[in-house]
Amino acid sequence: MTQAAPAPSAGASEKPSVLVADDQHDITHALRILLRGEGFDVHCVDSPETVLAAVQDGSFDVALIDLNYTQDTTSGKEGLLLLDSLRELDAELRVVVMTAWSTVDLAVAALQHGAADFVEKPWENSRLLTILRNQTELGEALREQRRSRAAGRRQVEDAADRIIAKAPAMQRVMDVASRIAPSDASVMITGDNGTGKTLIAKQIHLMSERTHGPFMLVNMGGLASGVFESEMFGHVRGAFTDAKEERIGRIEMAHGGTLFLDEIGNMPMDQQTKLLHVIETGRFEPVGASRSRTSDVRLITATNADLKQAVADGTFRKDLYFRLNTVEIELPKLAARPEDVEPLARLFLARHRERYGRNELELSAAAMEVLVHYPWPGNVRELDHIVERAVLLAGEQTIEPADLRLEDGGGVLGARAPLMTLDKTEQALIRTAIDECGGSVARAAEILGLSRSALYRRMEKHGLDK
Repeated sequence: MTQAAPAPSAGASEKPSVLVADDQHDITHALRILLRGEGFDVHCVDSPETVLAAVQDGSFDVALIDLNYTQDTTSGKEGLLLLDSLRELDAELRVVVMTAWSTVDLAVAALQHGAADFVEKPWENSRLLTILRNQTELGEALREQRRSRAAGRRQVEDAADRIIAKAPAMQRVMDVASRIAPSDASVMITGDNGTGKTLIAKQIHLMSERTHGPFMLVNMGGLASGVFESEMFGHVRGAFTDAKEERIGRIEMAHGGTLFLDEIGNMPMDQQTKLLHVIETGRFEPVGASRSRTSDVRLITATNADLKQAVADGTFRKDLYFRLNTVEIELPKLAARPEDVEPLARLFLARHRERYGRNELELSAAAMEVLVHYPWPGNVRELDHIVERAVLLAGEQTIEPADLRLEDGGGVLGARAPLMTLDKTEQALIRTAIDECGGSVARAAEILGLSRSALYRRMEKHGLDK
């Protein structure tokens, strides 16, 4: 039996990695030459046992395995058992099976046991390479989708912890949200900037039957016409010049979960038409694809615009408005929920104390009184910024009214500040700029005097979410 070389570890090579398994040396030798010449990192083994050992020790993008080994040369039983073991060992591994004794029944059995595709011996080089490339790209797309879902789930759960609803106005909002959450009805969340529309959307998702599915947020105001279809519907490889690999769109990534379209009122008319077509038909076509696809999603939208007036003005489609607005939830301004100011302030204080290493800070009674009676034109988002700024600027162990600087609207610069590393100060400035620009990195970069790429590099350095 051939001694297997060490399996590649995850991230060890930028080349797509293929595990090849066949008990005939001339087969593995030919495949090694072919696949290496096409840019694959190839690892060859010759038995089911060495396949399992290689998968346990290393990471592969795709496995190309024979169905028949020395025990039985025609039934494919060894290969089917190996498929079952691989599925238990690594459910994400894409497996392509091959055999010289192919029948329709065996092909179907292999697919039922978890194979992604089927190749007959002798193989056609072009078909084999196409299958392996497609499975490699699909595997990476699915892994990215799972990573996005996991990250989105953490963000949703974190957001749920931040909802404060002691005020009667917010209790009514939460009551409506809890009533409609179990359904699949489309929800439109309206309200001024900074009132917490995204948090409510995430809470509805958590309370819904789709809670274990993805929560996919798309800022519709930030999608240029040239990338709208690719971002929303995806594209196939070669659909346009830079389409070097297949990309799954946001609608398909949200399958089984919730698709949250923020700033829906900023959509151009041509994008509205395309979105309406998907809602009405339940189907969409990735850019460059020849077949339609479907995705099972629950739709939630949000806007601070007066869409009824936009419909009257002819800037928003009436039919799309009614499709999106099965249930409308209007969020109150923070000034209309004074009972929530103190618990929100304490929530933000705890978070920013930990972020900036100032765990000794407390809000004085006088400072809290100022916060409760302030009119909050910027709503909850402004309260968050004010508390963050006070944590940065307060020189003592207590935040006093002067540290809030509500009367002059001043920023961080020019105020007395405690000793703090430059990294933490830069991180705070970037967060504040992006939040005050409504999440627009381009506008924040302009305010900070940076190019957009330079700001992205700094965001990556500080671990800030793009």
